[in-house]
Amino acid sequence: MRMFLDASVLIAAARGTDEESQKAMLVLDDPDRVFVASEFLKLEVLPKAIYNGKQDEVAFYNTFFAAVAEWPESNEAVLRRAQHEANQFGLSALDALHVAAAAILDADELVTLERERKPIHRVDCVAVRSL
Repeated sequence: MRMFLDASVLIAAARGTDEESQKAMLVLDDPDRVFVASEFLKLEVLPKAIYNGKQDEVAFYNTFFAAVAEWPESNEAVLRRAQHEANQFGLSALDALHVAAAAILDADELVTLERERKPIHRVDCVAVRSL
């Protein structure tokens, strides 16, 4: 299964020991999943961890990104698709970028911690599942 993880899932996995973190780790540890990602996801999670000197969190993210199977060939294409998705479904900028990248990369699923009433669950170009 090709999967795009929302930043909320990566952050939960890297930082916590609560129920959300455990669910996130189950997804990350599933050998039947192949992860796809974008530079926009990196931009969302890495800078604060680096700035705040959270070396374990930085290492966690870098390990994840090193294992990503595929990245979009064109950030320009992701931006164009994100604008379309944001306009159609009322998405925030980063959610639109993640949805667009997931769609372009033919992800089977975009996994998030967003509640089901949030706009990201309105999209129809990729299946969105909340943990």
